Amino acid sequence: MMDSPYGICKLAIIPGRLESSSKSEMVTQLLFGETYSILEEQAQWLKIKIHSDGYECWINRLQHSTLSETGYQQIQSQPLVLSAELLQIVQSGKNHLIVPFGSRFPNYQNNQFKIEATIFEAYGKVNTISETISYNGQACVDYAFMFLNCPYLWGGKTFMGIDCSGLVQVCCALAGYSLPRDAKDQALHGTPLTFLDEVQPGDLAFFHNEEGNIVHTGILINQEYIIHASGRVRVDKIDHYGIFSPELKDHSHHLRVIKRLK
Repeated sequence: MMDSPYGICKLAIIPGRLESSSKSEMVTQLLFGETYSILEEQAQWLKIKIHSDGYECWINRLQHSTLSETGYQQIQSQPLVLSAELLQIVQSGKNHLIVPFGSRFPNYQNNQFKIEATIFEAYGKVNTISETISYNGQACVDYAFMFLNCPYLWGGKTFMGIDCSGLVQVCCALAGYSLPRDAKDQALHGTPLTFLDEVQPGDLAFFHNEEGNIVHTGILINQEYIIHASGRVRVDKIDHYGIFSPELKDHSHHLRVIKRLK
């Protein structure tokens, strides 16, 4: 049994899998600094619940780093500080690590942060998120453009590979709004808009399949264009039917709802 029910990602990323097997599909990724609770233990695997979005998945036990309850409470009491660089170097003593956009720097102050007794230095831009900061739609769009042409990867959340809801979740977090991991759950947030003419930069669009289930999302640039992850992170035209694909010469995704975050 683990000494503490808490853990923290101290690697650049940790793949979160659907089942307790290296062959199981990756459904999400933990980014550096994300904390989690341990729900279930196996010899080589841990089932966890990620604190930032409530997502449950399995991680390899060898990638787990224990976080004490005191350390967890200390992190929760501090403002959320996120890396605003696609890649950023963090260093502890002679050891260094390159971490992705959206990584978390607990107990951050003056280019340093602390995880338990370990002090790190961070080199690059960060964003401090607090309850007093409002969602910045234009900033969300600007962050999304940093991922332009990154490859699509199911469960991915970095520029090395990202999926549609991962792009939305990471960019919205940097812009001041915390969202769940999956598109269908993200669609429950915000205020619906009736027409595309009402769109402002950073509004979110959600798209459904033939069964009526929400399966895709993207960030609206303006009333005519959307940035989203489909094959790669790309910009496409949008109308009241959905996203128009120049390759298909048809609509690739069918519009269900537009939401504005506050």
